[in-house]
Amino acid sequence: MAGLLIFIIYLSFISLGLPDSLLGSTWPSMYTDLGSTITGAGTLAMLISGCTIISSLMADKVIHKFGTAKVTAFSVAMTAAALFGFSTCTSYLQMALWCIPYGLGAGAVDSALNNYVALHYSSRHMSWLHCMWGVGASIGPWIMSLCLTNGLRWPSGYRTICLLQVILTVILVFSVPLWKTESDAESDEKSRNVLSLRQAISLPGAKTILIAFFCYCSLEMATGLWAPSWLVTEKGISATDAAGLGALFYLGITVGRAISGFISNKFGDQNMIRLGEFIIVVGVAILMFSGNLTASKCALVMIGLGCAPVYPSIIHSTPARFGKENSQSLVGIQMASAYVGSTFAPRIFGLISDYIGMFMYPFYLCFFVVLMILMTERGSKHIG
Repeated sequence: MAGLLIFIIYLSFISLGLPDSLLGSTWPSMYTDLGSTITGAGTLAMLISGCTIISSLMADKVIHKFGTAKVTAFSVAMTAAALFGFSTCTSYLQMALWCIPYGLGAGAVDSALNNYVALHYSSRHMSWLHCMWGVGASIGPWIMSLCLTNGLRWPSGYRTICLLQVILTVILVFSVPLWKTESDAESDEKSRNVLSLRQAISLPGAKTILIAFFCYCSLEMATGLWAPSWLVTEKGISATDAAGLGALFYLGITVGRAISGFISNKFGDQNMIRLGEFIIVVGVAILMFSGNLTASKCALVMIGLGCAPVYPSIIHSTPARFGKENSQSLVGIQMASAYVGSTFAPRIFGLISDYIGMFMYPFYLCFFVVLMILMTERGSKHIG
């Protein structure tokens, strides 16, 4: 039964990734229908992130009351409803309103499943879990592309992914008894601590690991968002070629997490974090000092490979750092810190590039990776 349950959890994370990359890839086909502008997606993305932060901070109390299985099923149902709502939108305001349940549902699923796997499964499953998110994030735009290239409009793509979410919701509902019997999970959730935000942050090592999480997601999002623009302005390639090359970073993350699953149990969480950080440093250094386009392509892949083990390893080490009874509280806050970084860091670099120049891109990434290393090393003494 344990194998069946982890398979369902993997499906849930594929589902989580399916719509995550849709807004950016579909927006050029949507914004005129909604009476918006090409930059209007930025506000929607911030609204989704804001709701996800709120949901992550609330997840601890909600999961303690209802359990991981029910929260996951309800949250996936909520995202399915939001995706259907997106497909019916005829105005920008309607789209903005549907972003609220979408963000709330995504944050709850993320917090619930990350903590559940951290508590009940080995680190290899955490790596593969996040690899599944990458699979979903890759499949979503592909489904939308199929709809658009076959004469259908963007609402059909959203409805197709909504249908997949509905199917998963049904699977999750029928799997609730399985979650209750696996590893005494329901008993664990009822007996653990529910910490306030102040109590959680006051735990030894909490502040450093939250800063590390902020730095990681700032690094990941800034790398992915600004790589194509940097390649165009600093390397002189065409915008069409740069769009494809920007995907190298995400390919590195997905492949890296698949590989990490095979070695993470042997190396341990902290060593996987260190390995990832070392590879990121090498990749960023190549971006800084190499003027060769081929080297820059390799650097983006390396940064992706380096990022691959960091996020899942930090999450998986949470029970060891702070105790199983406190892990859900900390995972929720870590998710919130991550979304703060992914929301604001890319936009801050946009302002920096406007006033100073796009050449600052590798130095911006360097700042976050150095600070992340300092924080994860400082927090390593709290493991165990």
